[in-house]
Amino acid sequence: MPQGLKQKLTPEAARQVLAGEMPLSVLFGVSKGQLAEMASLGHQLWKQGRRQEAQKIFRGLIALDEKTYYGHAGMGLVAMSQEDLATAEQYLNKAFELEPSDASVAVNLGEVLLRQGKLEPAISALESASKLDLSGSNPGAARARAILTGIGGGAAEMRGKPVTSR
Repeated sequence: MPQGLKQKLTPEAARQVLAGEMPLSVLFGVSKGQLAEMASLGHQLWKQGRRQEAQKIFRGLIALDEKTYYGHAGMGLVAMSQEDLATAEQYLNKAFELEPSDASVAVNLGEVLLRQGKLEPAISALESASKLDLSGSNPGAARARAILTGIGGGAAEMRGKPVTSR
């Protein structure tokens, strides 16, 4: 058996992986905590401007576990930076679906939608982000409120209700 495999590679295990019933992370013995550490490393590389290395980590996270949002959120950042807004929207939608309590993911999704001229879904995503932290300490939620304030009047008129900032 190859080094690193934690679960015996049987035809049944292969079937489960291929059917999406078991992520590769289980087969290789990679814990949720280790996935989070890998995501943290990817974000550190991202902040350092080491975008290609970060992208490899984010892709690896998705390969290891399609249902962990870290890789999708990271790939959304990559696509945003490349101005590939349609791809960014796909990744960020998946990340938001998997983890709707992450204000950074929600605000990034709102920004991508807004930049594509999709005002209604953008406002919805931004409002979701802003409601995740009413105390004002989360930078993602604060950014969402700032964007909502910035688009203010025109968006409020279209929706028929005022857009408020906290």
